[in-house]
Amino acid sequence: MADHVLIPAGEVEVEIAVSNSRFIASLSPAFSVEEARDFIRVIKARFPDASHHVPVFLIGHGASTIAHSSDDGEPSGTAGRPALAVLQGSGLGYVVVVVTRYFGGTKLGTGGLVRAYGDAVREVLKATPLAKKVPTLDILLNLPYRLFEQVQLLAEKQHAIFLEKDFGADVSLLLRFKEEDWLAFLPALDALSNGSLSPEIVAQNPATIMPI
Repeated sequence: MADHVLIPAGEVEVEIAVSNSRFIASLSPAFSVEEARDFIRVIKARFPDASHHVPVFLIGHGASTIAHSSDDGEPSGTAGRPALAVLQGSGLGYVVVVVTRYFGGTKLGTGGLVRAYGDAVREVLKATPLAKKVPTLDILLNLPYRLFEQVQLLAEKQHAIFLEKDFGADVSLLLRFKEEDWLAFLPALDALSNGSLSPEIVAQNPATIMPI
């Protein structure tokens, strides 16, 4: 996966109404065509009585992207294509969206459908928290209670994720850092503890999803 690619941080669902029709846009990260198709199946099962399920996805980023769309029974070019165009303009990669429509009795016409499906994708994108895949380190750190609060503040300042906290005879922390944050944390930890603490790298993750 290319560095610095924006991806969704998780699943999001947004609903809009257009002339009594409901358009429910469901979005998820997907790192393969199979994951995208699995999510599409989940959404179809979630809304089994809907009129249409219009799927679009982008797997990859840049020139190597696999793009897919379907009108799912809507007039040709009125649903999947405009939904995909909005998704492609978002800058996101590794993403799948299904726009589920419940027909409200009023025909929207070609232009109305194009706008509705595009707007549904725009709205779910607005609500989507973003993330990147970045290299991270998992750090095991044992420390005395007297240093816990100061170390916790220091770790938070460097955007650490606290995976585990164990309060026994001493405090044991399992922390996850982006690589650059770890490089900033380590000398600050040495200064705080006068070199008395010995953090251990227990895992290296080349591509961890981290919110931005």
